[in-house]
Amino acid sequence: MGSLSATLDGTFFALSDPTRRGILERLGRGPATISELARPFGLTLNGVKKHVGILERADLVTTEKVGRARQCRLGAADMAEAGAWIETHRQVWEQRMDRFQRYAEEQA
Repeated sequence: MGSLSATLDGTFFALSDPTRRGILERLGRGPATISELARPFGLTLNGVKKHVGILERADLVTTEKVGRARQCRLGAADMAEAGAWIETHRQVWEQRMDRFQRYAEEQA
């Protein structure tokens, strides 16, 4: 297994938290302010800002100042690298499970 790229590491780190995944799901329905994102999670504005900052560093979210609010929307991250990594490992594990199943059937 080769080392992961910084981009891939950042993407997986950003996606590792359920709150950040929830923020991405919400933004998938359209732009939202930090306040709008905070409401359903019961978080403080600073808490959501920290999560959004992590998502921004991974290019999964972009923000811009609109009046007095900070508007968030989905970023331009290329998920192809993460998808390829997941697919490669899924195939490896499926092959291992297939071999294990054949072994178990032979032993029965």
